[in-house]
Amino acid sequence: MVEHDVLVIGSGSGGSVAERALAEGLDVGLIDRGPIGGTCMNVGCVPSKLLIFVADRVTDIRASGKLGITAEVTDIDFTSVMSRMREGVARRQDRVREGLSAAEGLTFYEGVGRFVAERTVRVNDEILKGERVFIASGARPLVPPIDGIEDVDFITNETVLGLETCPDSVIMIGGGYIGTEYAHFLAAMGADVKLIQRDPLLVPNEEEEVSRLLEKRLSERMEVHTSTSVSRVRRKGNGYVATATAGEGGEMEFHGEAVFLAAGRRSNADLIEVEKGGVETTDDGYVSANNRLETSAENVWALGDAIGKAMFTHAASRESVIAWRNSRGESQVEMDYSAVPHAIFTDPQIAAVGMTEKEVRDRERDYVVGRAEYMDVTKGEAMLARDGFAKALVDAGSGRILGFHIIGPHAPILIQEVANAMALGSTAADLMSAMHVFPAMSEIVTRALSDLKRPGDTGRTDEREEREQR
Repeated sequence: MVEHDVLVIGSGSGGSVAERALAEGLDVGLIDRGPIGGTCMNVGCVPSKLLIFVADRVTDIRASGKLGITAEVTDIDFTSVMSRMREGVARRQDRVREGLSAAEGLTFYEGVGRFVAERTVRVNDEILKGERVFIASGARPLVPPIDGIEDVDFITNETVLGLETCPDSVIMIGGGYIGTEYAHFLAAMGADVKLIQRDPLLVPNEEEEVSRLLEKRLSERMEVHTSTSVSRVRRKGNGYVATATAGEGGEMEFHGEAVFLAAGRRSNADLIEVEKGGVETTDDGYVSANNRLETSAENVWALGDAIGKAMFTHAASRESVIAWRNSRGESQVEMDYSAVPHAIFTDPQIAAVGMTEKEVRDRERDYVVGRAEYMDVTKGEAMLARDGFAKALVDAGSGRILGFHIIGPHAPILIQEVANAMALGSTAADLMSAMHVFPAMSEIVTRALSDLKRPGDTGRTDEREEREQR
């Protein structure tokens, strides 16, 4: 048995824990089955955004006619687009490996780590034990129980990165953030996309108005079917046929050269057999951890996608800080999930922080709502962003921002100042007290916060009524 002061399973957010332990001069064992660097760097955020940036430019060009510009996309070198992405990922992997090899006090174990006892893990032929153990084992694509799926060479967010040619047609099963982002990318590359979502809403965790607008806009570029469940997939010729049922209606068939499975994620907790280490899991298989990131096992903490609380890289990074601090025996702190911002890089872009209006109502909060259209501000009018908007949810008593939702150009950038204000406990008035550059798109934030009304009040400002009449 090899004993370490700190044993970390997973080199994504777990790598941040390992860095902190090494900085304190501790002996660290880091376990990862690969690819080194975790989900975000290898098969998640980084490669997908390298691809989606290209899709954004394509859709901008194709939409340029509204600005009076005549332009067209005459060719897309799909192989080059994919190669550039893979080269970017490979460079990051090389830097991580160089860092691991140069780190004094670190032993890297490449393989699947499986618990065999409390704080004890087997990797390949070695048994490792840690005084403190951190589980950051990540998640993988969920494969739903669809008849025939085991016989399908389906695509996931991981295997799509290996494509050399763009499929002519794609059956996209799943309309969450992965499904809508890759539907946007593949449609821009020239694929005929059929997006099938069993929920009544695309990206169902978003504000309902945002989901409805996204469906409307994506439907201009592809087939979108909500409230539709795929029950069977089978091969047909050089492609596939998916059989689905829509609501109370009858069966329908979708034909495509490729099937892209984006039906959700599942924790890797089962792969590392956490139960043998005394670590409990939730009903859906995620590692059970409280807001101090403690598990049911003594001196074992868990973070990142493995616990399924806020499956974003920036949230996992914050969790790594809190888990490490709590493991040191200092005053215990809790992870605050109330102001975790997130973004979906579709077209249009989406970003949000805090609660949706339904969540606010369910908590019986006394609140007011503010809304601003992109066309309410000069920069949005210049963009001709006709249907984008921002929506604010504010506590009626304290003025604290409960939630903020944006759909439209630059939404992921615009949400940040709201996230900052919420993290600092600032009020809507505090945020508005800062001068904002005019004309800039950030004006949409203050516009939304300056137009607060009781829910159900459909009154319009004089300025907006005048614009709508024009």
